[in-house]
Amino acid sequence: MIFGEILALAVDALRANKLRSSLTMLGIAIGVFTVIGVMTILSGIRSNIESSLNFLGANSFQINKYPAINFSDPRERFRNRRDIDFPMARRFKDMMADDATVSLMIRRGGRRVTYADRRTNPNVALGGSDENFTTARDYSIAAGRNLTGSDVEFGRSVVILGNDIAKRVFPNEEPLGKQVRIDGQTYQVVGVFAPKGSAFGESQDNFVIVPITQFLEVYGRSHRSISINVQAPSTTVLPDVQEKAIGAMRLVRRLAPEDSNDFEIFSNESLVEAFNKIAGIVSVGALVISGIALVASGVGVMNIMLVSVTERTKEIGVRKSIGARKKNILTQFLIEAVVLSVFGGLIGILGGVIGGNVAGRMFNAAVVFPWDWALIGVAVCCGIGVGFGLYPAWKAASLDPIEALRYE
Repeated sequence: MIFGEILALAVDALRANKLRSSLTMLGIAIGVFTVIGVMTILSGIRSNIESSLNFLGANSFQINKYPAINFSDPRERFRNRRDIDFPMARRFKDMMADDATVSLMIRRGGRRVTYADRRTNPNVALGGSDENFTTARDYSIAAGRNLTGSDVEFGRSVVILGNDIAKRVFPNEEPLGKQVRIDGQTYQVVGVFAPKGSAFGESQDNFVIVPITQFLEVYGRSHRSISINVQAPSTTVLPDVQEKAIGAMRLVRRLAPEDSNDFEIFSNESLVEAFNKIAGIVSVGALVISGIALVASGVGVMNIMLVSVTERTKEIGVRKSIGARKKNILTQFLIEAVVLSVFGGLIGILGGVIGGNVAGRMFNAAVVFPWDWALIGVAVCCGIGVGFGLYPAWKAASLDPIEALRYE
């Protein structure tokens, strides 16, 4: 018998028992769906992270009170730390002036920008920073000028608008030199940032920047921790700059030699590494759950094939009596088991990819198709079909043709 005929017979046998075959395929589909769905979500999030982690400039790292990613420690542990206040941050910046470019940043969300009778939604991010913001955060000025050291020193009421804000508030006129109001304060527009797009589904153009001293003057200095960005001159000296930055921050924080750091330091690379660790744990969990489901489904495949062998004993006897060899019977039942498993696996892959991408949109993840995991899923399903279908196939192939013909 040629392979095509055997495959046709296998499909006909499965179609003859639709309910039984469907339930078995459903079990396999659920097992494959679990791992493909999780891997699709993780692949989409990872792709988004790798493409979106451009909010720090090249050769940069940040120092903060809180860690960038935290799933293990209680937040209270970090909340009880001292804030990185402005005197600390300014002293740190002075100490690192000869070795790196340092930018200070503090922000407040949910602001509204108004000009004449036009206003934005109350979802604008207001940041207080300094003359190094554009370098530290990889922004460029499209019109006007950047903040200057004197703006920060004298706490001037000037503002640079994000591209989205400029388009919304000044759709048909030049914003430079105009006066806008934020939380009752008047600021003169001195610049507009070039568009940058979004990161993690959040617009990086829906914000405004004022001098950090002006920010602290308006909103107060208590209970405010400043984020510090440090940019090394090159990748070569980055490790040395990072070591010096840790030492300078410990000195600024007045930590004793035996005290542990009461601040966090992270970079783009460390954020990706942290995500990969979390993704690895989630992947292992998904694989364990999927493995249990697939083993249970494999037992179902074996059971349905044993029942099929029993029901078709007389058919096997007839085929053997007209010349079918042992390997023909073995191949037919093995192909039936593999087809049953692969069909279930394909349903699980399709459902996992669709479900994973739909769920991934909740995390602003990119739409992906995990080809590697899909191929692994098909291979595993083939293995389940062969592994759990081998015994029923061998049992069918070993039947005595005379006894099989007598079977009622």
